Amino acid sequence: MERFGLVGLPNAGKSSLYNALTGGGALAAPYAFATKDPNIGVARVPDTRLDRLAEMSRSKNVVHAAVQVVDIGGLVEGASKGEGLGNKFLANIREVDAIVFVLRAFRDTDVPGPDDPLEHLRVVELELALADLETVEARLARVAKAARVDKTVGEEAASLQRALDVLSEGRPIYRAGLSATDREVLAPHFLLTNRRVLAVVNVGEDELDRIPIEVARVRAELAPPGSAHESEVEVIGMSVQIEAEAAQLDAADRAEMLEALGLGEGALTTMVRSAYHLLGLRTFFTTGEKESRAWTFRAGSKAPECAGKIHSDIQRGFIRADVIQGDDLLGIGSWSKAREQGKIRSEGKDYEFIDGDVTEFRFNV
Repeated sequence: MERFGLVGLPNAGKSSLYNALTGGGALAAPYAFATKDPNIGVARVPDTRLDRLAEMSRSKNVVHAAVQVVDIGGLVEGASKGEGLGNKFLANIREVDAIVFVLRAFRDTDVPGPDDPLEHLRVVELELALADLETVEARLARVAKAARVDKTVGEEAASLQRALDVLSEGRPIYRAGLSATDREVLAPHFLLTNRRVLAVVNVGEDELDRIPIEVARVRAELAPPGSAHESEVEVIGMSVQIEAEAAQLDAADRAEMLEALGLGEGALTTMVRSAYHLLGLRTFFTTGEKESRAWTFRAGSKAPECAGKIHSDIQRGFIRADVIQGDDLLGIGSWSKAREQGKIRSEGKDYEFIDGDVTEFRFNV
């Protein structure tokens, strides 16, 4: 299961957000390093398409897609040089597939630390960039030496040099304007800043009106309008405290509370979906009276690979996939009616699944 890590300065709201996402019991305390070892939990990916399919099929069981959430201890200025949790923090963050910045924008004199999200962003980005700089310097030294006798590593050396130039300025790779080719060459080195960015701006319970302002400030800093990396940045504003309180209620009471505050379905749902897509993940569905289920696949996966998400035998004996888009199926009303109307397509092994496909696999082993 893919995992994303919550990263930020102490007291930014990481542990409270973790608890809201996973129903976990991580310690959320107003002092630094309350989280010393990472907490790991599972967050369900809300999907109304699945709920509607289950209702259509009168399914006895409903299984949502899920991602792992890692609450990593607070990062402080100097972490790349061993300050705070230092190398332990950086080791934990290297083990996640994507990083979510939690940036404090709430004002509370009883909670130490800055309340400007841009200051939080500055420290987090600088420390991750410095950690990457150390990695790139070490790798470039080895590659430069090898390039004297092996010309095939010249492209890697050039990409590493360009990464070194921007990291030396304290700029993360994801907003340095490097080409897609450079980013691909650098991918095997698992650099912390060679990833897409999801930032959560955490405002106070009585400061919801500041969400658009603070989100705009952070978005402008991460990706000025028209910049090449604008599509790689997602910024979401919320009051983590409100979302955490709402998450403890049953579905009806939660909906009523969020609606009363003018928050619709809540920012937590938006955040989980954004993190899911940030990881390059998509969803296909199976549905029937026994079960309706969301299955996770990576964008660009072909039919046999998606079949393998259900069982390796289905991938091994793959014959075809019978497919229809979920919205089309819901409009028709049932799988049998869709087949009668000729709306079910038979796709072979070269078919690339699309987010929202509903399928039945044909196989023989």
